[in-house]
Amino acid sequence: MRYNQLYTPMNYPSRLPPFRSVLPFSFIIALIGWAGLFLVIITSLPTLGPRWLFFFFMVLALTGTLLPVIYYLNIRFPSVPPIGVPVVIRQACWVGVYGGLLAWLQLGRILSTSIGLAIAIGLVVIEGLIRMRERSRWSTEDGTVGDQPPDNDPPELLG
Repeated sequence: MRYNQLYTPMNYPSRLPPFRSVLPFSFIIALIGWAGLFLVIITSLPTLGPRWLFFFFMVLALTGTLLPVIYYLNIRFPSVPPIGVPVVIRQACWVGVYGGLLAWLQLGRILSTSIGLAIAIGLVVIEGLIRMRERSRWSTEDGTVGDQPPDNDPPELLG
């Protein structure tokens, strides 16, 4: 029954490099973030400049720490089109920005569960729209667009 083969998912090669090439970048970013966060907390008063440094280092620390987790999730749950390293870094940056934004809102004592969930949903929607744009502009090496297989079927299957 060949008609079932028309709708089987296609195996696209992964565009992600091996994990060993992502790990040093992640380690350096996390180390800078956590070391800077430690120094800002220990050695400075909470004035305007150190407060912004705190948020900056928090974003770096969360991004670097969660980059391997995001990489693993994208390997474990592949998507069409296959993603590259910039998408993994962007998704890790979203997590870092989310953590920094939560810390900033908590500093002003205006963070609540509903605000945190609304911001999370908003960031997920933004990432979904960016991925949707990437999917609409993507084509395979053989010229087919999106996740549709090439139309090379004999005419007798269509009748």
